[in-house]
Amino acid sequence: MREFALFTTDTFQAFQMHLGTLLKTTQKRDSSVRSICFYSCIPLLLLFFPNSSKSQNMEVGPLAGGAYYLGDLNPGKHFINTQILYGALIRVNFDTRWAVKIAVSRGKIKGNSSQSSFLPDRNLQFESPITDISAVAEFNFFSYFTGSKYNSISPYIYAGIGFFFFEPASGGQSLRAAGTEGQNDGYEGRKPYSTSGLGIPMGLGVKYSLSKTIGISVFWELHKTFTDYLDDVSTTYYLVGPSIDVNVPGQVLSDPVRNHQPGMQRGNPNNNDWFAFFGFSVTYKFNLISSRKCKDKKYN
Repeated sequence: MREFALFTTDTFQAFQMHLGTLLKTTQKRDSSVRSICFYSCIPLLLLFFPNSSKSQNMEVGPLAGGAYYLGDLNPGKHFINTQILYGALIRVNFDTRWAVKIAVSRGKIKGNSSQSSFLPDRNLQFESPITDISAVAEFNFFSYFTGSKYNSISPYIYAGIGFFFFEPASGGQSLRAAGTEGQNDGYEGRKPYSTSGLGIPMGLGVKYSLSKTIGISVFWELHKTFTDYLDDVSTTYYLVGPSIDVNVPGQVLSDPVRNHQPGMQRGNPNNNDWFAFFGFSVTYKFNLISSRKCKDKKYN
C-alpha cells in the first residue's frame, strides 16, 4: 500500500529552521509575545509536517452553541450570561489522530457587576458582539475517522491562534467612544483601546461519526486575550462622582452610581479578559487527494 505525503521532508526541515530562529528571537521578549508565537505555530506545524497517512480528507459544516466572558464584571463564574453563538468550520484531517481546523464564529458576550463578587456595587454593565477567526491543531486521543465503523468516537483537545473583534456598549451607547476611564481626556496618559486583537483558543471535545460522510462534535473552548477591555473596565475612575453631569451620557457610563473619586479602583488591570465558546458542530466529509490503492476495511 503506497503512502501519500502532502509536504516534502525538505519543506519540513526548512520550517523547523525557521521555527527555531523565531523562538530564539522571542526569548528576550515578554511572555505574551512568546505565547502568541508558540500557539500560532501549532497549526502551521501540522500543515508542513511530512504526512504519512493513508488518506486525507476535509470536513466542512456549521457550528452553534453559546458564548460568555470572564473579566472584571465576572471574574470566575463560567457559563453565566451565556449568549447565542453560531459559525462555520473547515477541518483537514491528516490522519486518524491529527487535524487542523479553521473556524469563523460570531456571538455576543455580556456582564454586570451586580453578579460579581468583585466590587458588585459599581452598577457597571456591558454587552458586546464578538467575532472570532481561529486556526487550531486538533489531537484525537483515540483513532478517529468520519465514516469508520470501528474508530467512530474520540475525545480530543486543541489549541492555536485567533483574531477577534468586539465593541462594548451599554444602553445602546458605545463605551469605547465614551472614554469611560478618561481615555478621551488623556487621563494619566490613557488612550482609546483597540477593538480587535489576537487570542489563544484552547479547548476540548468529543467527535462522533454518524455515517460515512457525516460527523458531529461537541466542544468547549477558552480564548485567552491580551486586552482588559472586552467589558470596558480595567483601571480606575477619573471623574468626581458627585459632580458628574447626568445630561452627559459618557460621564454617567463611567460612574453610574456617582459616588467615586478619581483614582479609586474600577477594575483590575493585572488580569486580562477571556471569552469562551461551547456547543456542537455538524460536518460533511470530502475526500482529498489520496494514492491509497488497496481498500482498508476499517474505513468502510
